[in-house]
Amino acid sequence: MKLREVMPGVYRAGRELATVNLTPGQRVYGERLIRHGGKELRCWSPSRSKLAAAILLGLRKLPLSSTSKVLYIGAAQGTTASHISDIARDGVVYCVEVSPRAAHSLIALGEQRPNLVPILGDAASPESYASLLERVELLYQDIAQPEMGRLLLENCSLFLRRGGHLIYLIKARSIRADKPERIFGEEVERLREAGVELIATMRLEPYERDHMLVLGRWRG
Repeated sequence: MKLREVMPGVYRAGRELATVNLTPGQRVYGERLIRHGGKELRCWSPSRSKLAAAILLGLRKLPLSSTSKVLYIGAAQGTTASHISDIARDGVVYCVEVSPRAAHSLIALGEQRPNLVPILGDAASPESYASLLERVELLYQDIAQPEMGRLLLENCSLFLRRGGHLIYLIKARSIRADKPERIFGEEVERLREAGVELIATMRLEPYERDHMLVLGRWRG
């Protein structure tokens, strides 16, 4: 199989995306493992990960390196976070999740992956986990709350370095019952007014309905 690196740490294996497995031999969500050139890679499913969907749909920049420090808010059971962990293999991925059941899965994942730090916490109360964090270079938010935009900016102001990047998953149906296009426009304008430099915005159909991914740079 031909393997091509499409961005640092992310590979195209045929029609699939993949990342080099930080913990060889271990799967996180039943993904397929590939061996190539002495490496083991984990296939990255766009139907299970909005970030993988965005990359397949044309996202050209992913502000991640092998030493990145990342705050992932809404990490759920760690599907996408595990691939970020593969990429930032010498960095750290702080994973905040409000659901105790999902956080239990994150704790188990953190026992396997030394760079993944699970935190039981609510994005609406960032002060509750502030003592566990440091300033990060990337803040990734994927939550389903009506005030998700406000919560994103609050967490950015507390934890994201000036000049760092944010990835914001806007779930229109979680904000209110209205035309998604209107909601997306309002949320993007909220970021502009807060001084965020927009780098990319993209809808995630056909993988996710009424979702948009926004990549921006935080000016603080």
